[in-house]
Amino acid sequence: MIKPRPTTAVLLALGALTYTAWALEVVLTTDLAPAHTYVSELAARNQPHGTLFRTTDLLAGTLAGAAGLLELLRLPSPGRWTRAGWAALVLFGAATAVDSRLPLSCAPTADPACAAQERAGLLPAAHSAHSVSSTVALCGILVAMVALTLTARRYTPRAPLARSGPALVTLELAATAWTLAAIAALEAGHDGWGLGVAQRLQVGVIAVWLTLLAVSLPRPTTPGVRLRIPDVYDSHRTSSGPGDARP
Repeated sequence: MIKPRPTTAVLLALGALTYTAWALEVVLTTDLAPAHTYVSELAARNQPHGTLFRTTDLLAGTLAGAAGLLELLRLPSPGRWTRAGWAALVLFGAATAVDSRLPLSCAPTADPACAAQERAGLLPAAHSAHSVSSTVALCGILVAMVALTLTARRYTPRAPLARSGPALVTLELAATAWTLAAIAALEAGHDGWGLGVAQRLQVGVIAVWLTLLAVSLPRPTTPGVRLRIPDVYDSHRTSSGPGDARP
């Protein structure tokens, strides 16, 4: 039976909560259109609440990475999918934290002058570095979602993550594909195809998945399903004859 892991669950839940801080744009004055702008533009240096969003991104990455690292240190692990999933979560957390330290200097989707400077390569190197760290974070969370959802379905089939995880993974992949298509459309001179909606769906699904992972951890495995250590006497009884005097 899997023992409860409240510390990891709390870290994941807090990480999911801080990862949804972008929703505060509903009540804060940001001057950015949610349907057409990147989530990361909320944390740009020239935005009025940039410090708030950079701080919550840093906290989200640190909390998620700490949760993954804590689970990696728990030995033995059920399998390589589990280890890969937690390692990918650590990567996601680290890249998200780094992302928060490499903020955009301006919002290219909302500021034509910023967009022109970006196309001309006149913006700080942090813009390019930010794109790299964001891509690494996305790859990390996609691997974590797939690997840990498969682990949940194998070891804890009644847990919320096992039941709802596949649908969330599918939705996340669809949102990612939509985001990439919207970015390509924007770079081709179109209106962006709802870039802001696609990316907010993308990060929203990640937060929901982290929450499901958190509430699934303390749950025991299905009754009757447990890791069994073979009894050494079983092998003696099956391999020894009637006259075998081995203890």
